[in-house]
Order: sequence, then structure tokens, then C-alpha cells
Amino acid sequence: MGKIICLMGRSSTGKDTIFKKILEHTELNLRTVVPYTTRPIRAGERDGVEYHFTDEAGFLALKKQGKVIEDRAYETCYGLWRYFTVDDGSIQLQEADYLIIGTLEACARFREYFGWERVLPIMVELEDGILLQRALDREKKQKTPKYEEMCRRFLADSVDFSEEKKREAGNPRCFYNDDLERCTGEIVRYIQESTNRSAGVDIVK
Repeated sequence: MGKIICLMGRSSTGKDTIFKKILEHTELNLRTVVPYTTRPIRAGERDGVEYHFTDEAGFLALKKQGKVIEDRAYETCYGLWRYFTVDDGSIQLQEADYLIIGTLEACARFREYFGWERVLPIMVELEDGILLQRALDREKKQKTPKYEEMCRRFLADSVDFSEEKKREAGNPRCFYNDDLERCTGEIVRYIQESTNRSAGVDIVK
């Protein structure tokens, strides 16, 4: 049986970039699960790649069918945005390991749904000042920057990823992303050790 590797971190910690770089290590044979969201699509995103984009009616229909594994709702400056994972047949743990991006609460729901031993939680961390600068730089690139929403996300993340919530989630293994290549390499090695996969190839030092 495979594992679900849950990559977590506050907004702008670089987890999306690390996610893509981990997938470049094809020796890990990781599959992905595309999450769903009701938030508007951002510049550079593609439906079915970063997310499946839907609306509130779409979410409620999937919920009624019992297909929603976990969901998170955020009251943003632009209305209610949901992020959720759907049991749409794409997760086959008898065949492979999967890499996903989630929150501490999402990780807990995955453990409840698939079993504690089937989920490997990994946390990406970064110092607040660097994190805020990265968030600002990213928002400036948007066609219509949403600075108020950026600040709301930062404050909400401080609660969602508090030390207390980490303890409640079983204290996931943390990696500091002040150097992308080093951080990615450390995570890749940890995944190999935790999934008993060793590939005889060079890993980023």
C-alpha cells in the first residue's frame, strides 16, 4: 500500500515550487491529486492543473454525493472561498504514493479517511519577514493585486499553522526553506526514507 505525502506550509513559504521540484525526482514515482477550489482562477493557473475550479453549487453537489474527503472554508475580502479534496477515483493507494498540498486540518482529515499510517505529513517553514516579502512580490504580478486579501491570508495562516495545531497534528517533520535546492533535497531524502524507496541517483545537495 502506498502513502499520501501531505506537503504543508503557510502561503508564500514556497511549498508550490517545492511541490513541483519534488515531482522532478521521477525515481520517487509519485502521483498527484488535483484539489478543488471555488476561488477565482489566478494569472498563470490552468483548470485541472493547479486546481479544479468550480463554484459553491459544484461544491455542494459533490458534498451531497459523499465525495468530499476534506474541505476548508475561508471568509475572504472577496467572499467565501473553499478548498477541498474529492474522492473522484484519482487516488489509488494500492498502486502508488501520492504527493498533495494541504493544511494541518486537511492532513488530519486524510488520516481519518485513509488511516494514520497511510499519511506522511511534511511542513515547509519560513521566517515571517521573508514570507511577507515573497507574498507581496507575488501579488504585484497579478492583473488586479489583492493586498488586503494577502494580509488576511497571512494572519489566518498564523492561526492555522500555530505550534498548538502542529502538536495536535502529531508534530509533522519541518523543513526551513531559506534555500530552495537544499530544502528540496532534504525533503526528497526524507520521502525516500519514509516510503522505503531508494533510487541510486544523485539528490540535490
